[in-house]
Amino acid sequence: MKRILALGLIVSTVALIAVGVITLYDYNLSVGRMWKTPAIKPHEKPIPVMAAGSVPFTGGEALYRAATAETITPPFALSEPAAVAAGKIAFQRYCLQCHGPNVDGYGTVGQSFAPPPDDLRSAKIQSMSPGVLFKEISYGIPDGRQPALATTMTVEERWQSIAWVKSLGVRN
Repeated sequence: MKRILALGLIVSTVALIAVGVITLYDYNLSVGRMWKTPAIKPHEKPIPVMAAGSVPFTGGEALYRAATAETITPPFALSEPAAVAAGKIAFQRYCLQCHGPNVDGYGTVGQSFAPPPDDLRSAKIQSMSPGVLFKEISYGIPDGRQPALATTMTVEERWQSIAWVKSLGVRN
């Protein structure tokens, strides 16, 4: 019992000496540990002034989110060949996994959903206005499986993918 008590006393003494040395090192010497270095003092230099036009005051994602679907219109004609071609690429990058190569909702991921994603060539989808499609792609469908893609796709990619989907027409 005396040996255990003596060992505990020695360990405690060594620990107190180590804490004392570290404290002396931190507070009394000119070189300290990390909090004494200028590398973590972020506000030592003045914050640079932003260039004019860096922060937008008009337009942007907030206006699309606040607008009703009926008032949102595409910034270009959805029938433009360049937009349709770019939309096919955007669809393949972001939508193909769920909607599938035949846009029927049986993609690699979509086939596991019950019910599967909508057929994008159905009369229901093809009759939707571009603004409604834009809102559903951007912010998801409430209580639905469409994820919000506003932070994944650019505004232009969303409009282009709508142009491509609209160019497909109704499935016969």
